[in-house]
Amino acid sequence: MSQDPAHGPESAVKLAARRRREIVAVLLFSGSPMFESSIPLSVFGVDRQDAGVPRYRLLACAGEEGPLRTTGGLELRAPYGLGALSRAGTVIVPAWRSITGPPPAPALAALRRAHSEGARIVGLCTGAFALGAAGLLDGRPATTHWMYAPTLAKRYPSVHVDPRELFVDDGDILTSAGTAAGIDLCLHIVRTDHGAEAAGALARRLVLPPRRGNGAESGHPRHMDRSLPEDIGADPLAEVVAWALEHLHEQFDVEALAARAYMSRRTFDRRFRALTGSAPLQWLITQRVLQAQRLLEVSDYSVDEVAGRCGFRSPVALRGHFRRQLGASPAAYRAAYRARQQEGNGRGRPAGDVPSARLPGQRGRPQQ
Repeated sequence: MSQDPAHGPESAVKLAARRRREIVAVLLFSGSPMFESSIPLSVFGVDRQDAGVPRYRLLACAGEEGPLRTTGGLELRAPYGLGALSRAGTVIVPAWRSITGPPPAPALAALRRAHSEGARIVGLCTGAFALGAAGLLDGRPATTHWMYAPTLAKRYPSVHVDPRELFVDDGDILTSAGTAAGIDLCLHIVRTDHGAEAAGALARRLVLPPRRGNGAESGHPRHMDRSLPEDIGADPLAEVVAWALEHLHEQFDVEALAARAYMSRRTFDRRFRALTGSAPLQWLITQRVLQAQRLLEVSDYSVDEVAGRCGFRSPVALRGHFRRQLGASPAAYRAAYRARQQEGNGRGRPAGDVPSARLPGQRGRPQQ
């Protein structure tokens, strides 16, 4: 989780007179997952004043001609269209169906207009791709589902993508990681608007922890460190995956993993994708990059040594994959991270509180 006060209220565009801060517009598209779509509808669309939660006014808006069909085949009929976005102080895109194609041009224009008029724009999970297509993430830090983070960074190279964050608050632009991280971001919005007590009351009503910590806050591994389903232990491939994670310092390929699983490469690829949602080669490269990211943060190894300790065949290979996934070279990433750490220490950060990593251009400090 991270926040960037550089784009906070003092530097944000003043909210247009026709917009109201308590109005939240949720922009829905056909082909979006039901779970992600339902998160802001539940958080902001239900009156829970009896539980001490201030009321928002929710506008469910169709981003294209309906009826809208979810990934489960259900049909949704949103009561509002794009015109209703002009009244909202917050616009949320809970998901976008394609990581390779942009949303309809009228929807992108409505998002740009809302932002230019001071509205807070939020992208949950793959909704970040809609914000990226609208140009709202240019030069900003952002996150999305870990599986799609490399694609977001490649499609929008000016965006500083950090796949390890649960969410990123850049003032007037906010993004979250995959699926349940959208709940964390929505609770964060309530906390920002109405304080910790209101957010805690809402979390209790939803039977959720009020705040999920990352590695810097809780002492546990970061949200993205393993990038695997929680129930992987019940799968026969669990042992092979665990072995791979423990031996990232060694040079091995997907063929070696398939052999350890006593499967053909084709069968292994199919089973692995079904388990993790990712091709095994993509997953393995991501894990090596994440390991390199950790070493760059906590060790003094040279980039060449980091490459060797993360199983890359050469420093050139590390630099290429690192830049594609995180948008910066290993050396630039380390320099930016250490600069932020020193800046945080200079501001009196408590001993032992290590700030979240930042890529070049990310001007904020992590949430305290």
